[in-house]
Amino acid sequence: MFGTYFYHSKTKKAVALFGRLFNNIYVLRKNSSGAVISQLKVPLSYAPKQKYLERVRENPDLNNDMQVAIKLPRMSFEITSIAYDAARQLAKVGNFNTLASDGSTSKRQKFFNPVPYSINFQLNAYAKSQDDALQIVEQILPTFNPQYALTIKPFSTEFPSFKEDIQVIIQGVSFSDDFEGAMEQRRTIIYSMDFEMKLSYHGPINNTSIIREARTKIFDINAGSQDSDIGLETIIVNPNPRTTIGLDDSDFGFDVDIVSTTGDINSDYKFGGYVDSDYVSD
Repeated sequence: MFGTYFYHSKTKKAVALFGRLFNNIYVLRKNSSGAVISQLKVPLSYAPKQKYLERVRENPDLNNDMQVAIKLPRMSFEITSIAYDAARQLAKVGNFNTLASDGSTSKRQKFFNPVPYSINFQLNAYAKSQDDALQIVEQILPTFNPQYALTIKPFSTEFPSFKEDIQVIIQGVSFSDDFEGAMEQRRTIIYSMDFEMKLSYHGPINNTSIIREARTKIFDINAGSQDSDIGLETIIVNPNPRTTIGLDDSDFGFDVDIVSTTGDINSDYKFGGYVDSDYVSD
């Protein structure tokens, strides 16, 4: 119903991009004199917060239960919502185009302005001590002021030179401390950070013909019998050479032919007229 198949993996790329922002965070453990005794890289995975809470609660008794407890600190993130962002919508007829992938001089690849959406992520940091949790949070917050800009190539194959800026904006930070229960139960400190990513979804990339000729017809309106229009001249514009292919910084020069329909084409016509244009492609 919607036409040909296409898939640009924008959501998949957004998830990978968001995860790479936080995949190199460390926690240091120090002794009473301030010397570093260990360094831990905080694991990161895509998973709901509830999954890790259930995993922690599987081992409530550290003295008698022989199951291996989940290792803390660690982080997880997930998509919480996707919503249309009307404030960033551009003109729907705007488009980008380039040469056809097969090198044809009579075709071009074209796609229209993307549709803007906001993807909301939640990043959760789990720790068993407040110091570990604060080390994670303080390595993240200064980066967002409140946004952090990234540049990606949404079409690495079709449009390798096309780049797109994406903003990741922090929305807020919440905190919870699971301290209830018996003394032998594990304590879990959770910092939840909410982010909004400004993403755009592109439609299919179509192969279309290149316009090689423009015809403009000029009329003297209501000048003929029974208020009919009189054709005056036709202006025909062609690129030179006609088989040229597109380069963004060149106009190639144009051949312009003016064909007089009636009267002398050098006459000074004084009339209220209109223009009828035709575009001819290969």
